[in-house]
Amino acid sequence: MDYISKYAYSVSEERVAAELERISNAAEMNDEILKKCFSIMDLTTLRTNDTAKSVTAFVEKLEQFAAEFPNYPLPASVCVYSNFAATVNAARKNDYHITVVSACFPSSQSFLEVKLLECQKAVEAGADEVDIVLALNSFLDGNYEAAAKEISEVRRCIDSVAAAQGRSVHLKVILETGLLQSLENIANASFLAMEVGADFIKTSTGKVDVNATPRAAFVMCECIRAFYEKNGKIIGFKPAGGISSAKDAAYYYAIVADVLGEKWLDKEYFRFGVSSLANKLLTEIEKQSVKFF
Repeated sequence: MDYISKYAYSVSEERVAAELERISNAAEMNDEILKKCFSIMDLTTLRTNDTAKSVTAFVEKLEQFAAEFPNYPLPASVCVYSNFAATVNAARKNDYHITVVSACFPSSQSFLEVKLLECQKAVEAGADEVDIVLALNSFLDGNYEAAAKEISEVRRCIDSVAAAQGRSVHLKVILETGLLQSLENIANASFLAMEVGADFIKTSTGKVDVNATPRAAFVMCECIRAFYEKNGKIIGFKPAGGISSAKDAAYYYAIVADVLGEKWLDKEYFRFGVSSLANKLLTEIEKQSVKFF
């Protein structure tokens, strides 16, 4: 299916560059915006050498932050590998979500049955949000139907498990925009993911050479707006990978504010996937070096 035609969406490198220059020139960075950026972080640890002890310590550090910085909001969630969902759940005391990367993250190269089992077990262990990667092995071959089927099957799986527990879960679909490359691919992947059940679309895994970029963010946000105008459903946006400065965060915040508007400027519909941003935001707000996380 040609999703771009379906949504009457047109895009060009020249237009995107011009719009981003305009947004960049108008972008603001103040304490209110930076605290808002802090509140929408998915505070992330996705290291090969993560252990139950290190993840527990990571969560305990966040709990300590809540006590030592009472005038700050907490991040929206803690993001870990699927096998650590129960670890975070055991250590969590405050009100933030457990996000997991699942379905054979970061490559999504495995059997659908394996991906579904991983997602199932993560939700059973307490995951509130599940981030999966678009099946690029299908999408880049032009087999949109197979790529869509994987997302819809994950949606069905996690909803079923969560319903049995009397709750709901969010599904974020990572497009890996640095590998999609063209604006047309990014747009088609955005519409595909939204049509088959994504609550959020996310730029990147943080595990490839090119991760979040303002170029990809702008196109994804325009697609979210077009989807909302056609279907009346709000889909969230999550840039991730390489967002490592307060200035970066403020720029992405400005893109979302400009393209999507006030309704999206909340953790319900806007997240940052970050591992190093928290200290940069704290340092900028406090006007002194802060190395808490």
